[in-house]
Amino acid sequence: MEQLKHECGVAMIRLLKPLEYYKRKYGTYCYGLSKLYLMMEKQHNRGQEAAGIGVVKFHAQPGDEYVFRERALGSGAIQEIFDSIRPALEKAAVESRPADWVEREAPFIGEIYMGHLRYSTTGRSGLSYVHPFLRRNNWPSRNLLLCGNFNMTNVEEIFNAVVAKGQHPRIYSDTVILLEQLGYALDKENHRIYRMYRDCQNEPELSRKIEEHLDMKEVLASAAPLWDGGFVICGATGSGDMFALRDSHGIRPAFYYYDDEVVVVASERPVIQTVLDVRRADVRELTPGSAITVTKSGVVEVRDVLGEGENHKCSFERIYFSRGSDADIYRERKELGRNIVPDVLESVSYDLDHTVVSFIPNTAEVAFIGMVEGLEKYLDSLKADRILAAQETGTLTPESLAEIMNHKLRVEKVAIKDIKLRTFIAEGESRNDLAAHVYDVTYGCVTNNVDNLVVIDDSIVRGTTLRQSILRILDRLHPRKIVVVSSSPQVRYPDCYGIDMSRMGEFIAFRAAVALLNETGRYDVLDDTYKRCLAMENAPDSELENCVKAIYEPFTDRQVAEKIAEMLTPEGTGAEVEILFQSLEGLHKSVPDHPGDWYFSGNYPTPGGIRLVNRAFVNYYEGNADKR
Repeated sequence: MEQLKHECGVAMIRLLKPLEYYKRKYGTYCYGLSKLYLMMEKQHNRGQEAAGIGVVKFHAQPGDEYVFRERALGSGAIQEIFDSIRPALEKAAVESRPADWVEREAPFIGEIYMGHLRYSTTGRSGLSYVHPFLRRNNWPSRNLLLCGNFNMTNVEEIFNAVVAKGQHPRIYSDTVILLEQLGYALDKENHRIYRMYRDCQNEPELSRKIEEHLDMKEVLASAAPLWDGGFVICGATGSGDMFALRDSHGIRPAFYYYDDEVVVVASERPVIQTVLDVRRADVRELTPGSAITVTKSGVVEVRDVLGEGENHKCSFERIYFSRGSDADIYRERKELGRNIVPDVLESVSYDLDHTVVSFIPNTAEVAFIGMVEGLEKYLDSLKADRILAAQETGTLTPESLAEIMNHKLRVEKVAIKDIKLRTFIAEGESRNDLAAHVYDVTYGCVTNNVDNLVVIDDSIVRGTTLRQSILRILDRLHPRKIVVVSSSPQVRYPDCYGIDMSRMGEFIAFRAAVALLNETGRYDVLDDTYKRCLAMENAPDSELENCVKAIYEPFTDRQVAEKIAEMLTPEGTGAEVEILFQSLEGLHKSVPDHPGDWYFSGNYPTPGGIRLVNRAFVNYYEGNADKR
């Protein structure tokens, strides 16, 4: 129901053969560029605020460009970028040129391709914040293109470390600071090799020696240990080295594939499968803490940089963000739907004859299929018991059998997304009324004031859409009871690793817990939590704890859910409203290999996460609503 802004998408391609090889085999010099476009479009769901690409060309002559970059803003940024590149290629008549000319001079055709799709989670926007970022230098081996899917929780610490080296970053953003930090490490690596060969080589051979012997693992190992956050950092030097590094907890996803033609990195496995038409088993997950590196000469290695830490791979990635075409994600989302079935049956008093099940069209569709399968399994078991009982009493007849078998689960599509109505009215009830018409309902499938209506969603974060439109439109069908099912647990805590959920006051679960504290006269809990959060600001990492957990401790999950339902039910709603949430146990059972659940449990995998959740509560308590 609610569209969350979330982690970005990355795509990288390294061609391992000469360009004429791709022209001969695939009919175009633009093979890499075409694959980059497809990979970016297949990950468009991951970032619709902006996009950018970078290309590194190995064979350009001095005086000619060898690092190309193009960026654009808006949901149509991918198309805008490639539309702007096409005229330059057509003007140069690239496809009719000999391969050596294309290798030297064709714009945006090279050996390394980088793509990025952006969702801002820091509040900063504008072209200057769009990836990839580029560090220029006259020596190709010191040029650096950088993009990533990440959010660092200790930007100030990294910034201070960069400034302590004598550098002067132009912009205070984690990407710029990482660019400068890695650039400094790249300069040191250049100097290391320079010292090795300066006594036995002269220029320009010395520069070529440096390019041939760069070790990007050393560059990453000198910078990345300071980083606290979830990240996949992708980079390329102007001389031809490429890398992608994943955080040690695996918070952000990364997959890769390579053969003798190409090396590919992307945020999602199905993207690589589809674009390159390869088997699922051939696409590998990048081990947490490791980097895949490709040298200028084409040597591909996956090497440990940070060490693999405790598994905290993001569960929200599986519930909501990633494409459901991944085999494992599809299975997991169905299991999330199945796990909620016992609670659904209890909520409707096991009366499936008078219950309609549906979903609001979005990423919850797969969980809906799982829920339906679970309900049908229960119904089949019920039918079998009735048939066996009738056999034992001798009352089983063709008519009674038909009557038993006629009990079917009532699956309907009750809500249909209408045209995207623009809420041009700025505020007030008129805006809310307009929002209530984003969906049309299918009349006639619910018996008025008799049937229960069960609808499933993938998550309920802020509850705004639920209150302003969803419950209003469902109530038009006049069910006796509306049961909203969330396939994820209650979102109670902010994310700080790349998902746009950062302010405590935005979460309906948090607001419900605060309301319960106020109703029960436990004002001291809020005051004590505030004091403890302040005390934590200067605490060492080993002593940190998430003090915000105290807000929820006095209440059961059911009590919080009941309060959420009360707060989100619009005035005048005729139906009884109940909201069911997945349990943490159900989540981990359904998604066993991605246990990162800090948004639900408050168990952050890094010290920076704990510091930021405590700071988020301080901002809430002090009324600093705009701070993150």
